[in-house]
Parts: sequence; structure tokens; C-alpha cells
Amino acid sequence: MGAVQFGVLGPLAVSTDAGEPVVVPGTKVRMLLADLLAHRNRVVSADRLIDDLWGDDPPANAAGALQVRVSQLRKALNDAEPGARDLIESRPPGYLLRAVIDADRFTQIEPEAALRLWRGEPYADFADEEFCRAEATRLKEQRLVALERLAEARLERGEHDLAVADLAELVAQHPLREGLRALHLRALYAAGRPAEALDSYADLRERLAEELGLDPGPELVALHRRILRQDAGLSAPPRAAIVRNSLPARLDELVGRAEALAELRTVLPAERLVTLIGPGGVGKTRLAIEAVRSLDGVQLVELAPLPAGDEHLAEHILGTLAIRDTTGDAAERLISALRHAKTLLLDNCEHVIEPVAALVARLLRDVPGLRVLATSREPLGLAGEVLWEVPPLHLPHDDHDVDAVRRSPAARLFAARAAAQQRGFRLDARTAPAVAQLCRRLDGLPLALELAATRVRAFGVQGVLDRIELVSTRQRDVPPRQRTMTAVIGWSWDLLDPADQQVLAGLAVFADGCAPEAAERICGTDLDALGRLVDRSLVVADGGRFRLLETVAAFCLPRLLDVDGLRARHAAYYTELAELADPRLRGPDQQEWLARLDAETGNLRLALAHGGGLRLANALTWYWFLRGRFTEARRALSSGGSAAEVAAAAPWRAGFALLQGDPVASLDAALVDASPRAAWFVAQAAVDASLLPTAPDDPWTEAAVLASRAMHAHAAGDLTVLREAATRSAALFAEIGDRWGRLQANDWLGGLAEMRGEHERAAALHREGLRWAEELSLWPDVGSKLSWLAWIAVQTRDYGAARELAERAYALVVEHGAPSAVVFAELSLGIACRRSGQLDLAVAHLGGLVEAGRREPRPALYLPMVLVELGYARSEQGDPAAALRLHLEAFDVATAGGWPRDAAGALEGIASAAPSPVIAARLLGAAAAARESLDAPASPAEQDDLDEVSTRLCAALGAAAFASSVAEGRRLSPGEARALLS
Repeated sequence: MGAVQFGVLGPLAVSTDAGEPVVVPGTKVRMLLADLLAHRNRVVSADRLIDDLWGDDPPANAAGALQVRVSQLRKALNDAEPGARDLIESRPPGYLLRAVIDADRFTQIEPEAALRLWRGEPYADFADEEFCRAEATRLKEQRLVALERLAEARLERGEHDLAVADLAELVAQHPLREGLRALHLRALYAAGRPAEALDSYADLRERLAEELGLDPGPELVALHRRILRQDAGLSAPPRAAIVRNSLPARLDELVGRAEALAELRTVLPAERLVTLIGPGGVGKTRLAIEAVRSLDGVQLVELAPLPAGDEHLAEHILGTLAIRDTTGDAAERLISALRHAKTLLLDNCEHVIEPVAALVARLLRDVPGLRVLATSREPLGLAGEVLWEVPPLHLPHDDHDVDAVRRSPAARLFAARAAAQQRGFRLDARTAPAVAQLCRRLDGLPLALELAATRVRAFGVQGVLDRIELVSTRQRDVPPRQRTMTAVIGWSWDLLDPADQQVLAGLAVFADGCAPEAAERICGTDLDALGRLVDRSLVVADGGRFRLLETVAAFCLPRLLDVDGLRARHAAYYTELAELADPRLRGPDQQEWLARLDAETGNLRLALAHGGGLRLANALTWYWFLRGRFTEARRALSSGGSAAEVAAAAPWRAGFALLQGDPVASLDAALVDASPRAAWFVAQAAVDASLLPTAPDDPWTEAAVLASRAMHAHAAGDLTVLREAATRSAALFAEIGDRWGRLQANDWLGGLAEMRGEHERAAALHREGLRWAEELSLWPDVGSKLSWLAWIAVQTRDYGAARELAERAYALVVEHGAPSAVVFAELSLGIACRRSGQLDLAVAHLGGLVEAGRREPRPALYLPMVLVELGYARSEQGDPAAALRLHLEAFDVATAGGWPRDAAGALEGIASAAPSPVIAARLLGAAAAARESLDAPASPAEQDDLDEVSTRLCAALGAAAFASSVAEGRRLSPGEARALLS
């Protein structure tokens, strides 16, 4: 015997194991089934069933009438699954139904999976019947508990923005439920909205006092106090791209800092701003990194590459965190991104102290859950700043007590580093006195000790000590500790031959290190010389790159003989590198060159300031676009240059402005003498097909133009152009080897498959595109692909998966600040919410999109679709007049935009809300004819809406009249059909 599935979490549903619906005929038979399901696996007396079915007006032969209904129910079940009639047993004094229903599974699985079973109010068809009232109430309570568990899980995962949206709807429905309110307060606080959290608490307190004469419980009162004092424990865990720590790997042991480390780790959790201060070389950076290494959500930003006084600090941090800077205010983007981090570690702040102080003050104000740990030679000077001076390492005091010297942290560090240079080195009675004196001479500064240790193999400990004393006596014009570092670096400098000195000094012109070939071209060096400097601990080798510690760089730069010449060579080298990279960013080496330019971000910015100018900026336009650095691009493209360079920059500057939502005075002026590729960029940014170049001059631009034409054809429902343009674009990009380009064409090939009803093929295409986007770290495109997959899940009625995918997409694209991707993700999320019955949440998402779309200077491509979905949601909320207005607006916008497929969908929406059944049926006929002409059949989900409207109209008009009205409508054009309601 096959099984029969019963569902009561929504309207009564019966299906076979294969998913085929089972028709249960007649209201009384369905009511009987609902009654037996509410009391499943228990005997329900015949008298009780008769009373439940007929109440005070039973039939003359009530027992016989009940038996007839039982027989009808058994037959319906048995017709679907042979043998299923035996599920209903005759047991004195009545009947028993053996069944496992969706409600039984609800409490046995995880909340997210359980809530996907929920299709509406339990026993929705019979919600007013006494026999299921207690069961329905119990199930609704279970759902609330599951929603609370889900919200708790989301808070733990850092998805507080989504939790806020869900909890707002639940709190409105259950305003006195304290557990729910507590979650809402926590979510609001974690989302950076403490004022709203306090308002929510005040609302609950007033309601409890007015309605029940009670005060909030002690747990809620305690939570309120924690919010008032901005308890760091309420901060949300990290999420998405900010979930990982960005700390460097530990390369060697941190010697002699156990006490300092323990003390610092007790300070950090309790304070929001801690600044480690101390002289260069004292070990601030290393100590700070180790103090936070065990924490989650730590983001390290090295500020040494920035020029002194650099005002573009927020942009630098966004770039370090790989967050797109697509808005006009980089600080706002940073605030949004850091809502998901816990600790920001800003290293080497002293040369940009004022911009750092201003930005940190804003971050601490606007991101309540964020801690900042800074390292600097001077304080930031902010209220609430805790200064933690990093002390030098403890020094040995008795030169001849070998054990005491060995216990000294300074001596231990020196001995460890000396042993690494000279295998046979030992800290013993012979070496201890000189080591102790050397440690005191170097003031226990870790960097000085490490540099000195590199010379033990050549000079011995006593020889190193003698030379350090000699050099130190010459340094009378600087403070003592600075004198120490200057002495030890100066001695290392003096031991280099003049050529290596200038190589070392030349490395100071780089920002955040360089590749060997850059050092060779700019500094005239080779790997042997670099190796010698690494051996002396003057240069750090890190992942194939070479860099100076900032203390060494500060010493070397004033000793550089040809600063201007080196900076000119630096600018020329990185300009050539950018020009070499530009075409390769549109080919098979795209991933490699993206990574290469990512590594050189600091040097590229420095080159712009030191002579690269507009020529370099023009070469970086495509890189900036792919990485979302729109503000940086606009600023660099606004600099002066030759007439040819200014002309080349104009269209790109206009395109970036459009992408940030800013008006452009004259697109015609920007497009004068623009190359076809630049003209395509402007047209794509403006979402204007009329601006697309008609004569692309290379295969890449041809492919890009075709992808744009495919996008516009998708909106217009022109399947012929869509197929031809998307297919040709995909083939060209594949031949070129550009995965970004293949992503664009893939969007519209997937869109074509979806419009044709080929949903499995569409999903497969978008999953392939998702892999490409992840490999290139193009996170907005990852979000867009997740949105496409959510959209397809909606169309195929998989609303639980749609909601999950849309939530992932929305969280990702909001974090990475990609406006167009945010629109698509929120659209998918709003539709998924509407289809799964979460109407208030759907209206919130869709309503916001409608308002944004109405503000656009040109009709937004997405607006008709959003208006239609919002119209359905408002209708389901019981406001047909508002629904009709929205559907009519959708039709008018779609018609004005030249988007016939959207116009057909809007006609269907108008039909669902039209007050006249005859006009509604004609509208359905006109919409059906339009869909056929466009070869754009309704998706399964859209068909559900059509079936519901058709069933209602057929019942109102009668089958014959309904069919006749639909046939009349098929002879109307969409415009004529719309005129029926004018």
C-alpha cells in the first residue's frame, strides 16, 4: 500500500507519495477528514463527529449520513493509493484515522526546514470550527517557537538585518510576547539601531502597564540596561565577506611578551578603543596582532603605505577589506561593511593621525558593536580612548648571573635570533655578559635586538656591542630611544656597500612592498642584493614580495640620493604595468592580473600621485570597475593631463558617475571622440540601448554590446533578439577567454531559458556562472547569480529554497554595496516572501523597491514586475483598490518602457483586482494572447495566480460566459484591454 500524505499547515492538503494531489470531494467529507486529522490516531465518537459536521441541524438519519461521508472519504483515499481506505478504522464508539501529518514533522526538524512546511494558518479551511481550534492554536504556538529559534540562529550567524525584518512583523502580531521582544531588541542593537531598540522596549513597557498592569520581566529589564550601557557582548558575530580574520600567519615565536599579552587581552574586551603607543621598533604591531589572533571578525588594515596626511582613509580600508566602494561616500560604505566585523586593527597611524581620529570617531559612533585597536607613536586623542604603552622588553640587571640573563625577555629574544643566524650560538657564561650589556645598550627594543643579532655570525657578540656603542655616541641630536634605533639601523647601513645602501633606500619609495622585477627596474637591483638585505633583517621577504619595516623605511628615505628620479621611475613602471594589465583583464589571464593589481594597490595609488596622472588613471578604468572602486576612479579621472588623455577619460568619468547615481551634465559631450568600448561603458551605466555603439571595433566590445542588447531584449520580451544576442555574446567571450564577459552573457542565456519555461537548464546555467563569479571574487556577481537561482526557485514553486537563496544574495550584495545587485536580490526576496505567505515582509521589501524605482529619472527595468507583485500582496492583505492601482501603474510603465512581457503580466494582475468579472475575463484573454505572441508562457508560480483568478471568475460568471469573455479578450490588443478600465 502506498502512503498518503496529509497537510494541515495551511489549507487541508492530501497527496500521494509521488506528489500527486488527491481530490477529496465535498465540504462535509473534507470537514470529516480535518476532524479526524485533528484527533489522529485516536478514536473520535460518531456523536462527536455528527455534532462537529452538522451542529444544531443534523440530518434525519445522522448516523447514516456520517457513514456515507466516511465511505466517500475511504473511496477518495483508495482511488489515489490502493489500500489507503484501511487508514480509517471503525472503532467503537466511532472512527480512527491512522496518519502522520506535516504538523508531526514540524517539531522534529530544524526551524528553517520546518518553517518551509508552513503554507498558511493551520486548518485554514476550517479555522472557525471548534473541533480544530485547540489543535490550530497549539500549532501556531509551535510556529512562533520555531520562528524565535530561527531568529536566535540568525543572530548567532550575524544575519541581524534579516532577523530585524522578520521580528518586526512578529512583534507587531504579538506585541506582549516578551521572549520575542527580547530577540527584536537584540537584533536592532546588533544591526546598529540602538535608538529603535530602546523605543521598542518603551512600547512594550507601556503596553504591559496599560493592558495587563504589569512591568517587563527581569530578563528584559536586564537586557534594556545592557543596551543603555552599550554592552559589547550584544554585538553581532561577523557575516559574509567580513567573517574571516585578515591577520598574517605567525612565522616565529613572540618572545618575552607573555605578561603584556595577558594584560592586553583583559583590556580589549572591555574597551571600544585601545591605542598601543610606543617608539618605532618596540613591537606594537606584533603585540597587537597576537592579542587579537584568537578572536573572530578581526580585520587588519596597514596604514604605512598611505602618504602622510592622506584624506582617503576610508577608501583605503575598503580596498584592504575587498569591499566595493560604489557610493559617493566611502565612509558610509565602510560603516555598512563593518557592521559585520567585531574588531578593526589599524596599524601605524602616526603619519595619518588626524584622518584616522576623525574616521574612528565616526565608526565608534555609528557602529555600536565595533572595537578599534590602533598602533601609533602618538594617541588618537579621542574621548574614551584607552592608551596602552608598549614597554621595551625587560632587561637583565646582573651581567654575570647566567640564569638571570637567560630569564630576561630581551636576552631571550636576542639569543633566539642569533641562534637562527649562527647554529652554534649559545647564551652561556662566556656570552651572557656581552648579551646583557647589548640588551641595555639597545633599550630592550625588539627590532634593534633582532637587527643586531644578524651580525653575531660576522663579529661575535662583543664585536657587535663595540660597534653599537661607537655609533650611539654620534647620535646626540635625537631622543634616547630614537637614538637607539637610529644607531642600530645606521650601523647596519654603514656595513653595506654603497650600491646596497641605495638599493635599500630605493625600496622606501614603494608602498606595501614590491615584486622582485619592480625592484630591479626601479632600484637597479637583483635577487642577490635583495637576498643579502633579507639576511640582514633589513628587508622582509613575504610571499614573493619584498618590503621594508616602517622604521627602516623612515631611516632610509632621507638617505636616498635621487628621490625624484626614483619616484619618476616608480610612476613610469606602474603606469606601464597598468597598461599591460588592461587588455589582459579582458582575456584568459583575467584572474591572474586581477590578483596582481590587487597586490599593487598601494603602489598604483602612489604612482598616481607621483607622476602617473591621467595616463595611469585611464589604464586602470576597467580594473576599478571590476573591483567596484568607483569613487577612486572618478577622482583620478578628474585630474589634469594632455588633451588626448582628458578626452579619453571623459566617457569613463561619466560612466562611473552614472553608476553612482549622479547626474551627468551632457552625455553627448562625454561621448565626443569616445572609443566604442568607452561608449559601451556609458550606455551600460545609463541603461540606455540608444547609446550603444553600432560599429564595435574589436571582438570584446562586440561581445559586450551584444550582452547589453540581450539585457534590453530580455526586458522587452523579444526572444528572437535575446537568443541571437546572448548566444553570440557567449560564444565571443568564450573565444576571448573573458570569464567576466561570459558571466554577463550567461545571465541572459539563463534568462532566455527561464522565459521559455526551461527552468532546469536556466538553473544549470546560473550555477555555472556562480562558480565563475566566485573564482574571480566578483561578489556582487555572486549575489546576482544567487538572485537568479532564487528567482527560478520562485517560478518553480520552491518558495523555501527561494527565500534562503534570496536572503543569502541580499546579505552579500548589501555588504558589498552593489546597487543593481541589491535591487535584484531584494526583488527575489520580496517575491519569495509573498509567495510563502509572509505578506508584511513582502510589502516592506517590494514597497521600498517601488519607491526607489519611481524616483529614477527613466522608468526602471524592474519597476513593472515589482508593482505587479506588490499589487498581488496588497490584494492578499485585503486591499483590492490599492492592488488595482498598482497593477494599472505597472501596465502603464511597461507600455511606456516598451516591455510587452511585463505589460502582459500587468494585465493579468489587473484582471485579478478588476471589479467587473466580465472585464476581468477579457483582460485574461488579452494577456494570454500577448503571451502567445511573445512565446513567453507563464511560469508554474505565475500559473498558480492565473488559476486562482480563473477559478474565481468562472464561479462568478459560469463556465460558458467565462470562456466567451476570455475569447472576446483574445481579440483585443493589450492597450485596448487596458482601456476597458479607463
